[in-house]
Amino acid sequence: MSRIGKRPVELPSGVSASLSGQTVEVKGPKGTRSFTATDDVTISIDDNVLSVEPRGKSKRARQQWGMSRTMVANMVQGVSEGFKKELEISGVGYRAQMQGNTLKLNLGYSHEVDFEVPEGVTITSPKQTEIVVEGSDQQLVGQVAANIREWRAPEPYKGKGIKYKDEYIFRKEGKKK
Repeated sequence: MSRIGKRPVELPSGVSASLSGQTVEVKGPKGTRSFTATDDVTISIDDNVLSVEPRGKSKRARQQWGMSRTMVANMVQGVSEGFKKELEISGVGYRAQMQGNTLKLNLGYSHEVDFEVPEGVTITSPKQTEIVVEGSDQQLVGQVAANIREWRAPEPYKGKGIKYKDEYIFRKEGKKK
């Protein structure tokens, strides 16, 4: 039995959901998101509560049950609160700044890195060493943050590079004579 799928998804105030066939559309203050579930699950809406049930006892139906419930819960959280990833830059001369719809990164290369901000995500740089990625789609926010981090991943000796705010960098000791 899915322990995740059993829990209903409550819709907070200001968020509405509509169901047409297997497609759930959630509208809130931060935008609109939709998800089409497979035919292995049944989705129902009762009094601001969304619930997901499996159709049958097959292994695939049980797998889709928990996954569909999580997708719907993430959509509800995305349109009500949104998702946020914070990145920190450490290293001498490493910095970031926003210019219009482009994130300019100085990361020790011979040239500046220009990162175009994709649709559906907002990027801010409150300090030169901080980057904040926000949006209503959890997957897109995480992917954009990972793409920015990929330009200069933190190295294990001095910890220079771009890391997530809550990430721990395992440090290595240098060579000894």
